[in-house]
Amino acid sequence: MARASTGRSRGVGSRIGWPLKIFVGVLLILLVLLILNAFALNNETKSASINVEGARLVNTTAGKLQVLDTGDPVRNGVIKAPDYAKRGLKPGNFPRSVLAWQRLMSFSGTPLVLIHGSAGAINWWDDLIPLLKPYHRVIAIDLLGYGGSDKPDSDYSIETQGNLVAQVLDKLDVNRGVLVGHSLGGSVVTSVAEQAPDLVSGLVLIDSGPDTSYGGLSGAAKASRTPILGQALWRLAPDSMVRKNLSQAFAPGYDVPDKYVQDVRNMTYPAYSKSSKEIEKYIDSTSLPDRLTEVDKPLLVIFGEEDQIYDARESLSAYAAVPGVMTHMIPGSGHSPQVEVPTQTAREINYFTWVIARTRAIQRAGKSAAANARKRVAEAKKKAGQKASKRANQKLNQAKKNAGKKATQAKQKANQKARQAKQQANQGKQALKQALDAQKEAARSKVESP
Repeated sequence: MARASTGRSRGVGSRIGWPLKIFVGVLLILLVLLILNAFALNNETKSASINVEGARLVNTTAGKLQVLDTGDPVRNGVIKAPDYAKRGLKPGNFPRSVLAWQRLMSFSGTPLVLIHGSAGAINWWDDLIPLLKPYHRVIAIDLLGYGGSDKPDSDYSIETQGNLVAQVLDKLDVNRGVLVGHSLGGSVVTSVAEQAPDLVSGLVLIDSGPDTSYGGLSGAAKASRTPILGQALWRLAPDSMVRKNLSQAFAPGYDVPDKYVQDVRNMTYPAYSKSSKEIEKYIDSTSLPDRLTEVDKPLLVIFGEEDQIYDARESLSAYAAVPGVMTHMIPGSGHSPQVEVPTQTAREINYFTWVIARTRAIQRAGKSAAANARKRVAEAKKKAGQKASKRANQKLNQAKKNAGKKATQAKQKANQKARQAKQQANQGKQALKQALDAQKEAARSKVESP
């Protein structure tokens, strides 16, 4: 009986064991495939391709970047005074002449350079660009690894991205532009200002965290950067999961468009994982407020009040330490106000560029006035010198004339005295001759007398 029982238990065990072995074998095969897939993902690259109408590819040292350039604005921007009266600008602060006002308000194609955030691309500015381009030359750039730009397995540090943006601006002959960065893009434009300050006249940061202590990626987003698990999530995650993660970039309840999900799908895993790590490294090594204080450029910081990634109020408080900063909180918007409330965002950016234009106009006027004052002083000195020189020459000529006159008079007196002396000498000679003649005559008379 015991032997029979043992045989039956072995039979059942063997029947259970084979499916388990097959299951374990399949799991091992899947694990091997997953590891191989992870290695493949780590080395994945994609070449640049234009996917935005009107864009072009610009060569850089790291690859080609997709760039959209609207060119010169259709018209000069003339913003009416009432639009800004509520901001505390009084009529007395405005130029008196209408022509002067229009010249001041004319942005004359001031370049606005737009840099997207993490998992973004040029199309994240689609609703904002039409509100900016009537007043500005707008240039939107896909960073390396994003959108239609090259996606190599290379360096994605913020410093490298900033250098590549500077290369693009140099090739487009852009100088003294206002650089606008969303989220990660805020760090990139800060890096551009650090490396090439002459290219930058002002900076706009949209929902860019001061450092990671003010917020950051969710747990799921951070998990997607871990080895093996991250690659698996990257490859296997359905669109619904991608959309859920992206929803953090907007206010609660915002319906994430499919095109933004596709932007994430178009990225490579190295570009995504390296970029997200590099942004944390950059802002934690030195916070953005500290970097921007050192950069010393006009600064506008915008935050959506319902930002789900960074604490908006605390972040704005941190940026308030930057001298001269302008800050603005937009109600009803999340982490991406340029997408959620483009009209309000454009209004803030246009106003900021107006402030820069007005400040520069005043500075130019001051420099011009100082130059004119220096010129007038130089001319006055020149005229004073000329007058003094003329008076000196007149006095010198008069002195020469007087000296010549006195010399002539002295000469005349000397000549007169000389003539008188000569006349007296002649008279003396005559008297002497007469005396001698008289003596001779007397002697002759004496001889002749007996």
